[in-house]
This record gives sequence, C-alpha cells and structure tokens, in this order.
Amino acid sequence: MKRPRTKRPAEAGFTAPRPDAAFTAPRPEAGFTLVELLVVLAIIGLLTTVVVINVLPMQSRAQVQKAQADIAILEQGLELFRLEVGRYPTGGEGLAALTVPTATGAKLKKLPNDPWGRAYLYQSPGPDGQPFLVLTLGADGQPDGEGENADLKSSQ
Repeated sequence: MKRPRTKRPAEAGFTAPRPDAAFTAPRPEAGFTLVELLVVLAIIGLLTTVVVINVLPMQSRAQVQKAQADIAILEQGLELFRLEVGRYPTGGEGLAALTVPTATGAKLKKLPNDPWGRAYLYQSPGPDGQPFLVLTLGADGQPDGEGENADLKSSQ
C-alpha cells in the first residue's frame, strides 16, 4: 500500500526562516532626512543670491543703453522731419510731431517712453546753439545725478 503524499512547507506557501534573519537590520524608509533638505535649501539660497547680485546691475545698465538707443531713434526722426518740412519741430509741437503723418508718412509710429516709464523731454532750440535737445532725467526723474540717475541727452 502506498502512503499518501504530504506537502512540504515550501510547496504549501510557507518558507522556513533563514538562520541569519534575526540579525538583519530593518530596511530604512525611502525619503530624505531633514538635514538633507536643509542642505539643499541652503545651496539653492546661495545660488539665488549669487545670481541676483550679478543680474541686478545688468538691468540698470540695460535700461541706460535702451534710453540711449531711443534717443538715437528720436534724433533720426527729427532729422527726417527737418529734411521733409525744412525745420525741426517747435517746442510747442514737441516730439509728437514725429507721429503726425506727412506727405511721406509719419517718422515714428509711436513715441517711446524712457525705460523708467516717463516721456522723453524735447527742447527746440537746444542749449549752446544746438537745434534741439532730447533728454531723459534717468531713473530718479530728477535733473543731474550719477550712474543710472544721470541725465541722458541727445548728441546734437
């Protein structure tokens, strides 16, 4: 007579404990520790500081260069106006005369504002025998000044 076959523990879904299982360390949870997060935040803060320190002076320099370019464009428009009309716009007409259509069209589509949001100033005649003066008062909006607060004038 044959004996009925019994299932071994591994076949029944059971596994025997390993002899070294009692000595293994528990598996750490996945994630970051508070110290790791603080180190990363400190590094990001340092990088942000370096970028801000290097970029902010560039912005003021770019605003000055934009104002100089705008003044050069306004000077060209004034010269085209003089060539067509025979004179520069009067102080009363101002720079707005450059946007009024003439026989050949307007010299400028619209007048630019300076980088600080104010209109460019115009004088006709200009100082020292110049035919005109186009200027902006700089970042502070006050006469004179230094750096980005300096007045920027046409080269006429």
